Amino acid sequence: MKKPNIVVIISDDHGHWALGCAGNKELQTPHLDRIAQGGIRFENLFCASPVCSPARASLFTGKIPSQHGVHDWISKGHANESDASEALLQEMYKEKVETKFSWITQQLKGDHAINYLEGHTCFTEILTKIGYTCGLSGKWHLGDSATPQLGFSYWQTIALGGDHYYNAAVLKDGKFDILPEGKYLTDHITDKAMDFLETQKNKEEPFYLSVHYTAPHAPWDKSEHPEEFYSLYENCPFESVEDEEGHPWGPYHSHTKEQMKQAKEYSLRGYYAAISAMDKGIGEILDYLDEQGLAEDTIIFFTGDNGMSVGQHGIIGKGNGTFPMNMYDTAVKVPGLLRYPRGIKGGQVKDELVSHYDIMPTLLDYLQVDHNIDLAELPGRSFLPVLKSEEPVDQGEIIIMDEYGPTRMIRTKEWKYIHRYPYGDHELYDLKNDPQEKINLVKSPEHRAKREELLARLETWYYKYADPKVDGKGEPVKGNGQLEKCGIYKKGKTVFTQ
Repeated sequence: MKKPNIVVIISDDHGHWALGCAGNKELQTPHLDRIAQGGIRFENLFCASPVCSPARASLFTGKIPSQHGVHDWISKGHANESDASEALLQEMYKEKVETKFSWITQQLKGDHAINYLEGHTCFTEILTKIGYTCGLSGKWHLGDSATPQLGFSYWQTIALGGDHYYNAAVLKDGKFDILPEGKYLTDHITDKAMDFLETQKNKEEPFYLSVHYTAPHAPWDKSEHPEEFYSLYENCPFESVEDEEGHPWGPYHSHTKEQMKQAKEYSLRGYYAAISAMDKGIGEILDYLDEQGLAEDTIIFFTGDNGMSVGQHGIIGKGNGTFPMNMYDTAVKVPGLLRYPRGIKGGQVKDELVSHYDIMPTLLDYLQVDHNIDLAELPGRSFLPVLKSEEPVDQGEIIIMDEYGPTRMIRTKEWKYIHRYPYGDHELYDLKNDPQEKINLVKSPEHRAKREELLARLETWYYKYADPKVDGKGEPVKGNGQLEKCGIYKKGKTVFTQ
């Protein structure tokens, strides 16, 4: 029997709260809601790190950052400078670089390609070995972006992790070049995904497609998004996010509640516009699958790489929206939608705790394929029983772990503890009575035993799974970017931007 086709759609900096089907009544996401209505929405899906590159590496390898060694967003190693087109190189080397080329110049000028996942197996490689054709459209952000890798034969990526929505650098004929004038990056990513689907028409072999949008990552200026989507939110009251004072660890630390309200509204207008524009593209993909009679036999999985606060806790940003880095649920919880008409009943909401590092074991479990992966060395476990049952599943006690350099989190259904090596600050939250994480109990004498219990479990878990060659516990990660491989591979260099 033919194995199902698989389409994985990943958004960028997408908070779990930013979906219509998740209860956000201000945000228009009809096609994402359509996936939820036809399948499952996960209420408690977590990334492995609240920043893009580590989170993406964990999703594809099933490993935590302290196993694969990507601990911050990748700011160097995108590609060789020679991977840029002649026209782009000319713009990068002008005496005065135009604003629209400034980011690509800063990131790509003098750069050299680094394959950050070299030596690690991604599930796409396993899919290729069992007959899948694997395609990628959109953001990669795991190094050596110009080179197809890890089982992908169709490769239409962008040069950097993030870029402007217009004038972005995308792969064209093997070189990175700027999008044609007026072409919106979200639409380009959708178009290239559709091109791949066209190549798979009437083929007997199954396909895997990764669609990696940069939306809704900043920038959120009006000039960055089509008017039809920006105007949707011109008169929005933005009551979906509570007004709070600026967080003391963030760049808005001195902002009053009223000042944060203004910053929040400005950011949400572009943030919501980017999501709705992406939603339109997702609708085109869903329509195509319907028209070609592929929808019944195609697994659709939608998620975000990491969460995002857009005003919550007085933060506009993800894990590195503060320093020390934060681990609020708005940073570590991500959207999760799964639809497979042939195998999953629609309209379900799952409350079980699951993580991106569970995706690979679950996929291998479902497909029942031969592989040489030692699952005991992976931190995740299959949540296939959750998918198969329409009733809540007793998985035993599930704990979720997250890390961002020397900041680590352990979370259960009722408690969250955050430990920052070597000295703190640390945090403890009673999620049952304080789901918004407002009251830090870490210095409360009556909660000392709970803090010690959670810290002991966290350290035991990381001792089991962390690879000492790339353990993030001792890496000076500040959220400003990773320049090269870390740990024993850094050869004495400074590899995290300070």
